[in-house]
Amino acid sequence: MWPRLSGWLPTLGVVVLVAACGASDDGGTSENFAGTVDIGGGRHIHLECAGTGAPTVVFVSGLRFGADQWTTTADPASTSAFDGVAEFTRVCSYDRPGVVLGDDALSRSDPVPQPITTTDAVADLQSLLGATGEAGPGPYVLAAHSYGGQIARLFAGTHPDEVAGMVLIDAQSEELQTLLPPEQFEEFLRLNTPQQDSLDEYPDLERVDFVRSFDEIRAAEPIRPQPLVVLSADRSVAPQIAEGIVNGSLPADIDPGYGPALDAVQPKAQADLAQLVPGATHVTNTNSGHNINIEQPQLVIDGVRDVVDAVRDGRTEP
Repeated sequence: MWPRLSGWLPTLGVVVLVAACGASDDGGTSENFAGTVDIGGGRHIHLECAGTGAPTVVFVSGLRFGADQWTTTADPASTSAFDGVAEFTRVCSYDRPGVVLGDDALSRSDPVPQPITTTDAVADLQSLLGATGEAGPGPYVLAAHSYGGQIARLFAGTHPDEVAGMVLIDAQSEELQTLLPPEQFEEFLRLNTPQQDSLDEYPDLERVDFVRSFDEIRAAEPIRPQPLVVLSADRSVAPQIAEGIVNGSLPADIDPGYGPALDAVQPKAQADLAQLVPGATHVTNTNSGHNINIEQPQLVIDGVRDVVDAVRDGRTEP
């Protein structure tokens, strides 16, 4: 059993990319797809797509999460983010190397040396989108949850012509490195490193060099004006950490000051994400913890729809 959630509280990230065909909602690809895509270099990445229309939405998951994150809901009666978005446009999601699907299944994409940096994840995403016709043509709207937010932003900064808008879902911010006290940032790094027993069972488990990755984000070009929706969790992290310790998804020796420290800096980190471009929408009343896409998938569906509509209308604000 591999605890993929061990890094979710401090990490914050998943991405949605939307491929835009001008201002039209006509899409050339409509059949469902689930399989591996040859991205070159002897490597394959697992991709799933459904729905029709443009822009195409590609969900990019948070740390150690796979494509199944977007079809999972806390309430079985709720429509998942994937299924909800597929009702009005093409949608895709994929497994990065080293992710975990539930408790007992591993990534369906070929493994890579770990740890990676966000530049590596961006390169894989670009290779995937370029190698398959299932996702449709760009430019894309990136919507990201947790660590995926780093991928979305760096993709937008390094490939600006391929990005038309974003949805950031309680996305991770590099500002955590400077906002957190030094000892609490060290705790952040420790908690986002898999425990040895997990690595013994799954040596290819996804690991990220966050210090280098944060430097990559800071060095990237600013994101161009585009529709942006930011969804931020409004539940305190500290009690969720306590729950994670009890259920075994987090180590028992967490610094007791870490949760309160993260709660203190998250509002500013999230507010600054909403200042990345003019006219962004920032939703703070989410009634959710970090995994908004699972707890409140309708908020994600609505946010993506707002960005898709703006792209189709040629607007730079949702």
